Amino acid sequence: KTEDKTKKETLSKRNQAQQRKAQNMSHTDMRTKEAKKRDNERYAGYIKSASSADSKASYRKRKIDAAADHDRRIESLKRSLESAKESLKRCK
Repeated sequence: KTEDKTKKETLSKRNQAQQRKAQNMSHTDMRTKEAKKRDNERYAGYIKSASSADSKASYRKRKIDAAADHDRRIESLKRSLESAKESLKRCK
């Protein structure tokens, strides 16, 4: 009985840890999306106020590259979140 209780406590602790991990990743995903939006707005302002065609083109390229970086980060977080959820299901 003591072993069963210990196993249940261990599973409970793992379950709680997985839940915290999933919540943290969800919050990180939201912050990453907000950062993408802020960067997009910032680059749009740079493009609008650029004085030459070359600088506008450069800002557009940076904007696209930054958005792609954010997208990769968001997709990575989504995969991690799904992995944590699957792990949580296995613990239950």
